[in-house]
Amino acid sequence: MLQNERMEWIAKRLQQKGTVKVGEISGGLQVSVDTARRDLRAMEQEGLLKCVHGGACLPEQFLSVAGFSAREVIHEELKKEAARKAAAYIRRGNVIALNSGTTNTVLAQEIARTCEGITVVTNNLAAAEELMKNAGIRLTLVGGDVDPVEHSTYGSACEKEFASYYPDICFLSINAVNELDGYTDFRLWEIGVIQTLAACSTQVIAVMDSSKLGKRSKKAVLSPGQVHRLVMDGHVSPETRERYRKCGISIE
Repeated sequence: MLQNERMEWIAKRLQQKGTVKVGEISGGLQVSVDTARRDLRAMEQEGLLKCVHGGACLPEQFLSVAGFSAREVIHEELKKEAARKAAAYIRRGNVIALNSGTTNTVLAQEIARTCEGITVVTNNLAAAEELMKNAGIRLTLVGGDVDPVEHSTYGSACEKEFASYYPDICFLSINAVNELDGYTDFRLWEIGVIQTLAACSTQVIAVMDSSKLGKRSKKAVLSPGQVHRLVMDGHVSPETRERYRKCGISIE
């Protein structure tokens, strides 16, 4: 099979799943692992994918159509670092709210590992699966229309139910933030959920990995003044933190 034929096969796989593994390419196309890796590197140079450990996923500019599974593997270690920092704000007895998103799913893993004696309210189905592993956490899954791609619920019923709670902290997984536009996101169906949680929570914390800093997504979600703090991984320079602080965005 010629390289362009292999690349077409890989591209179709990415469109279907959002991610592809080297072993999957090697087995599916009956080529060596080295050949599979060379094809991925060639496609990355053309901007068709992003190489990650063990395979590839769609590049970030295509994430709005990639879905949950593709975004899960991008900047995974940065998300884990941000999640550890965010979980440190939780105290026993707190009522916590989580919206949908891959970063909050990672945060749910950290909460399930380190917290107990709390209540978590969420529309994030993947996060709920993680939180159910800890019997010391009271979990409420908010209903609504189901998005099987994003592993979440959404819609007016979802927003209305969230509005009936008064969380001590809401942790918001948001797609992008910059100094001019504030917080933005491509998930138009999730915007109402984010805004509802920001309005009813005592403390609003955005949790994002540093790759989302300085970016702008499809639609404005929250202004800097609506978020009390932005928790990120440690890959943000002091100069950048100070610049954002002057715009009302406190990066921690």
